[in-house]
Amino acid sequence: MKKMMAALIGLISLNVYAHSLHSLEYVEFLPVRDLMGKVSIKNKNVLNQLNQFGIDVAGVDVPNQIADIIISAEELKLLESQQIQVQIVMTKNLMAAPDSEYKNPDEIESLLKQFHARFRDISRLEVIGQSLEGRNIWAIVISDDVTVKDQTEPVILFNSMHHAREMMTPEVGLDIIEQLLTNYGADESVTRWVNNNEIWIVPMFNVDGNNLAWTKNSMWRKNARGGYGVDLNRNYPKGWGSCNGSSGSRTSDTYRGEAPASEPETKAMMNLIKKIRPVFDISYHSYSELVLYPFGCKGQKTQTEEVVAKIGQQMGQALKYQPGTPWEILYSADGGDIDWMYDEYQVIPYVIEINSTREGFQPSYSKWRDVTVERNRLGWQLLLNRLETSSIRAYVKDENGLALTGDYIINVYKVDGTNTKLFQTFKSQEFGVVHAVVNPGNYKLEVKTAQRSIQSDVINVENSRVELDLSI
Repeated sequence: MKKMMAALIGLISLNVYAHSLHSLEYVEFLPVRDLMGKVSIKNKNVLNQLNQFGIDVAGVDVPNQIADIIISAEELKLLESQQIQVQIVMTKNLMAAPDSEYKNPDEIESLLKQFHARFRDISRLEVIGQSLEGRNIWAIVISDDVTVKDQTEPVILFNSMHHAREMMTPEVGLDIIEQLLTNYGADESVTRWVNNNEIWIVPMFNVDGNNLAWTKNSMWRKNARGGYGVDLNRNYPKGWGSCNGSSGSRTSDTYRGEAPASEPETKAMMNLIKKIRPVFDISYHSYSELVLYPFGCKGQKTQTEEVVAKIGQQMGQALKYQPGTPWEILYSADGGDIDWMYDEYQVIPYVIEINSTREGFQPSYSKWRDVTVERNRLGWQLLLNRLETSSIRAYVKDENGLALTGDYIINVYKVDGTNTKLFQTFKSQEFGVVHAVVNPGNYKLEVKTAQRSIQSDVINVENSRVELDLSI
């Protein structure tokens, strides 16, 4: 009973403190989380407890079942009252400025402009939106003819830094850009990827938060909302606040915001996905050496689990990272970008958590930068290769031979002898194009509008992409 009372008092104290901050607008009034500790998570309930208490879980060492946490003195007392043993490993220099070789928003913009200036024929710069504080969020598009929208080319997206302190993640995005642009025409695989696809890279998504990590607190995670910040990767509409996978307290590092998609940065990503309809996405995070895929809430699986999980496992094997859903490996997480992308636009998305607990968020640049980006090439290259294999790309047209518009759905059925089973449902595609990633086998497609429907013949898919026209 005493333990329960102590825990209750601790939680009430934190909640009252958090509530009192809701009307304040200054970072300095937030809890000072200047302690880093390690916690055993051999008992899986411990991770769930940490999540429910709003503890900042920085990273997880899955093989050794240890979590890194960043906490305040008050949170340490709360955990001790719950008999959760914390080994404090750092009490100073936690907020020290990052290694100066990492990039700030201005440096990212400058580097992108330099890349574009050198490779104008195969690159294009775009501002996908603006941050809360008015900074541009930059993307670079790479393709063999960036002036023309070629509907035969699948789209793939790579984005980095939803969380501001994850300084190594933009380096992966920059490396993707450099590898594609500088090796085009010289490397057979790179040339094929660029010629046959439209490749988008957003190397720094949370530009305001990154600025705060340089100027205020190197452990800053969220955006710059009101001085307290919103966790952009808990702010997407799918499952927002639904499974204790985020916090309603502004003091928490997983604060989900006042409403789904409340943040301009979140809206910018959502508008980009709607515009470009990528087949695949990788969202780079750090740290824990994981490959995560939807969904984040406990017990939920995707409609195309057999494909999503298989590709995730292949990437995990290539990178030597642990694959799985967030709730299987860690804990429930709601309002994440990959859940929304899959649910709303049937993107096959992954979070790759680069680096281990040994390196952390901001390891020595000179020691770890090249090691990290070279290792992660295996992941993004695997997806570019996968765009060329087992899949169905259908062009849906009206009676005039134009791309079908309006509201419709496309059902993809898997055909096994006399058994036909729904494999995936796609919502209306603005350009009348659907790209279904499948395992080898027999399939058929059905296009349904409010007035009528048609079905294709049975399509045999082996190890290459099948393309077909569907007229309704």
